[in-house]
Amino acid sequence: MMMRVIEDELFPSTPGKVKIERAHAASRQFHRCFASTSTLFLWALLLIALTASYLSFHSFVDTSSRYFTASWGGLHWERQIRASAAARRENGIAVLVTGAAGFVGTHVSLALHRRGDGVVGLDNFNAYYDPSLKKARKALLAGHGVFVVDGDINDARLLAKLFDTVPFTHVMHLAAQAGVRYAIENPASYVHSNVAGLVTLLEACKSADPQPAVVWASSSSVYGLNDNVPFSESDRTDRPASLYAATKKAGEEITHIYNHIYGLSITGLRFFTVYGPWGRPDMAYFSFTRNILQGKPITVYRRRDGTDLARDFTYIDDIVKGCVAALDTAEASTGTGRQKRKPAQYRIYNLGNTSPVTVPALVRILERYLKVKARKNMVEMPGNGDVPFTHANISLARAEIGYKPTTNLETGLKKFVKWYLSYYGYSRKVGVFAGTLLVGSCRLG
Repeated sequence: MMMRVIEDELFPSTPGKVKIERAHAASRQFHRCFASTSTLFLWALLLIALTASYLSFHSFVDTSSRYFTASWGGLHWERQIRASAAARRENGIAVLVTGAAGFVGTHVSLALHRRGDGVVGLDNFNAYYDPSLKKARKALLAGHGVFVVDGDINDARLLAKLFDTVPFTHVMHLAAQAGVRYAIENPASYVHSNVAGLVTLLEACKSADPQPAVVWASSSSVYGLNDNVPFSESDRTDRPASLYAATKKAGEEITHIYNHIYGLSITGLRFFTVYGPWGRPDMAYFSFTRNILQGKPITVYRRRDGTDLARDFTYIDDIVKGCVAALDTAEASTGTGRQKRKPAQYRIYNLGNTSPVTVPALVRILERYLKVKARKNMVEMPGNGDVPFTHANISLARAEIGYKPTTNLETGLKKFVKWYLSYYGYSRKVGVFAGTLLVGSCRLG
C-alpha cells in the first residue's frame, strides 16, 4: 500500500508576548550573558547545532516521504517480483513484459504464464483510454499470479532495479503510445513513449548481466504510402504517413543500432490491426460496437474515389502465437559488459492475417452478432495519417518462426462480441447496461 507522510507544523504560527524591560536592566542582563569570549563561543556552537539538527530533520522527512510514497521498491516488492518471474517448467524463460496491462500485453503475459514461464509486467496505466480497463486487465493477471509493476519505461532507476532483482532472459516490449489520429493532438507523447522510452529500455538491456533477448512491437504503419501489395518486409518503409508510424520506424532504426553496437538480440514484429477480447476502446471495431448498442451513429470512412477502406484484421490469439514463437526462437544476446563479442541476431517480421476485409463488411458482421442495425455516416477519409488499406505478406514469419494465423474475422468478432456483452453487462432485453459486474476480484461499474 502506498503510504503518505504528512509533515506537521514545527513552529507556532504566531509568536508569544514579550515583556519589555527598562533599557538599563536589559543592558545589565546582556552583559552578564555575554561577558566572556568563551560564553559567546558556546552560544555560537549551540546555534550551529540547532540549525544543523533542523536541516537534518527536514532532510530525513523529505527522504522518508520519497521512500514511503514510491510505488516500487522494498523487500516485499522484490519478493513479489522474484515469485512472478520464477519459471514453473523445465527450461522455462523469465520475461519482462512492458505494457503488460495493455491489450496485447495482457494476452501475451497470460499465454507465457499458462505454459509455465516466469512473467513480470510493467505498465504506467496512462489515461490515453479508460484506465479502469487496464486495472481490470491487471486484476486478471494478478488472479493468475502475474505481478504487474506500476511504473514507466522512461524510469531508468526502476528498470535498473528490475534487472538487478531478476536476471530476465527475455524482454517482450509492448509499451507504446498507440493510435494514429491522437498524434495530431499530443505529438509529444509519441516521442516520449515510442522513442525516448525505447532508448531507456534498451540502455537497461545493454547494461544487464546477462543481456536479455528483446522482442518488441513495431507496426504495419511503417509501410506508410507503400503501394506494393501485400506488404513485405523487404518493401520501402521510408515514407510514413503519420507521426505514430514515424516513431515506429525510428524504433526499428534505433534497435538496429543497439544490435550492431552492443550485441542485443532483437526481433521486431509489425502488427497488422489487432482485435479481440480485452481490446483497445479507441479501435474502430470497439467503438462501432459501443455506438451500435447505444443507438448512436458510426462514422465509416471511404477514399476520395468512393472505394472502401480495408484492413488486414488479425485476431489476438494469432498475434500471441507469433509473439511467443519470436521469443522461443530468439537467440541469446552476444554482449557482455556493454561490449559485443560477436554479431547478434536481428529480425523483423510481419504478423497479419493475410485476408484484408473492408470496413463496411466488418460493420455487417457486427450487426449480425449484435442483432442491431447500425446507423452509418459515410465520410471521406480525412488527412489524419490513416492509410487506405493494409495487407500482410507473412511468408517470412511462416518460414522462420512457424507463424500461421487460423482465426478469420467472422470467428474473431463473434468472440469479441461475446466478451464485450459480458464485460460491460449489456442486456439486449432492456437495451441498457446492466450495472456492475465482477472481473476476478475487481468490481467494475
